[in-house]
Amino acid sequence: MNPSDKALVVFQGKKIRRTWFSDEWWFSVVDIVEALTESGRARKYWSDLKTRLTEEGFELSAKIGQLKLVSPDGKSYLTDCVNTKNAFRIIQSIPSKKAEPFKQWLAQVGYDRVQEIENPELAQKRMKEIYNAKGYSDDWIEKRVRGIAIRDELTDEWKKRGVLEERDYAILTAEISKATFGMTPSEYKKFKRLKKENLRDHMNDLELIFSMLGERVSTEITRKEDAQGYMKVEGAAKRGGRIAGNARKETEQELGRPITSKENYLSEPEKKKKLEDKGKK
Repeated sequence: MNPSDKALVVFQGKKIRRTWFSDEWWFSVVDIVEALTESGRARKYWSDLKTRLTEEGFELSAKIGQLKLVSPDGKSYLTDCVNTKNAFRIIQSIPSKKAEPFKQWLAQVGYDRVQEIENPELAQKRMKEIYNAKGYSDDWIEKRVRGIAIRDELTDEWKKRGVLEERDYAILTAEISKATFGMTPSEYKKFKRLKKENLRDHMNDLELIFSMLGERVSTEITRKEDAQGYMKVEGAAKRGGRIAGNARKETEQELGRPITSKENYLSEPEKKKKLEDKGKK
């Protein structure tokens, strides 16, 4: 099986491309339109539908994501995608006998997600399969999955201590990153020449390890001091990041090179890159 096939799901013989983004599945709108209408001009149909939905007051810009999906030519292109919720809204606007079966199909996708939430092992298995299909090595995947668990543990602590706003999470994360790497996540993404891509999906082993260290130490300090409220939690985050930052600097002195890297995996899978690096040694 071609690795990219794992990013496909099939509805009544029609392939629907999808990608995991922002903790949920996003589906190609053009593929949905083609599956429902069997139109040979799905892109034109979607273009006209976008105009109509906009006129009806449906705020498309906030609902649609431009995400990279593999096209029939084997290359990846930015493609209009929607999550399950907004896929239902688009389906409602397409007169088709297949609309109801498609809704049931999407509901099953949602049900599978609920099962994964109830059984985290299913979610981890799915996540590993996705990263493996993208060309990441097994040892990188293990670090990435562990990093996600450490991140979730940290945000759970923040919630317990009265920090509930997503905006505050972003600020606290930026504080840890700045202290750890000398860059906020947005600065780090520019450094790696990334746009909408997930920053940590483009970190190498050491970058992931120091990210985990900063967040794990922040969690431990928060618990040890029983920090309550945003200001106390922020202090713990800064100190956790500073400890990781000092460890990074000492490591850089020992290795004689920076830990932060401009490398990303947009054009070359991590697994292939790792093999090439080994061949150079």
